[in-house]
Amino acid sequence: MSNIKCIVAGPRGKMGSEALRMIEKEDTLELAACIDRKFDGKQIKEMEGLPSFDAMIYTDVDSCFQEVEADVLIDLTTPEYGYKHTKLALENGIRPVVGTTGFSEEQLNELRELAESKQLGAVIAPNFAVGAVLMMQFSKWASKHFPDVEIIEKHHDQKLDAPSGTAAKTAQLIQEERSSHQQGHPDEKETIEGARGADADGMRIHSVRLPGLVAHQEVVFGGLGQTLTIKHDSYHRESFMSGVKLAATEVMNLEVLVYGLEHLLD
Repeated sequence: MSNIKCIVAGPRGKMGSEALRMIEKEDTLELAACIDRKFDGKQIKEMEGLPSFDAMIYTDVDSCFQEVEADVLIDLTTPEYGYKHTKLALENGIRPVVGTTGFSEEQLNELRELAESKQLGAVIAPNFAVGAVLMMQFSKWASKHFPDVEIIEKHHDQKLDAPSGTAAKTAQLIQEERSSHQQGHPDEKETIEGARGADADGMRIHSVRLPGLVAHQEVVFGGLGQTLTIKHDSYHRESFMSGVKLAATEVMNLEVLVYGLEHLLD
């Protein structure tokens, strides 16, 4: 079986550069090109701090997809660019693996329909850390027995969306099991607006943004005389790369869009 040829969007970013280092270590993956806002026509090996790849950098996405022979796009950028790149990749016969959060339901549905019409696999995952995916699945199961729950997610202060895609996905999974109800005292009043966090079907989501953090979440369940906390911490962006590798491999066997890494786990 030949190597999977990958295009990486955002190679100079913290996640994108980590993806390059992961590809460098993997025998089954190969870097075909990169998409960046700057440095059109330069090679990755010319960029300080990045692996010594001969792969070319493109600032024009259309040109990249049309000129480069590639199987998979790995996009770990922003919601705005992630959506555009994913759509263009599918239109050009390239399978997207996207770790960008913040897509609207309308955008996801559009991309699902496009993937199906092209019979191309696509993976969009709020979180590529396998431990975070397990945390979400455990939380869904626990909510059958502990319907009162709050989510606290903590990320670095450069993150653009709040709550995180992982927190939103966790709440969605819990809603599938939990009967909708309002938590806390019925006469509760916020003396400072937002003190109780976002309201998601009655449960509360709290977002913390501080320098020094990477990606952390705890799901706290309350019952009579007891609490249960399910917690996951990513201390380094390397924690996401095993999931990115898994998605880049498995997307080759898909013909539909899959949302969430849990669908690729045994």
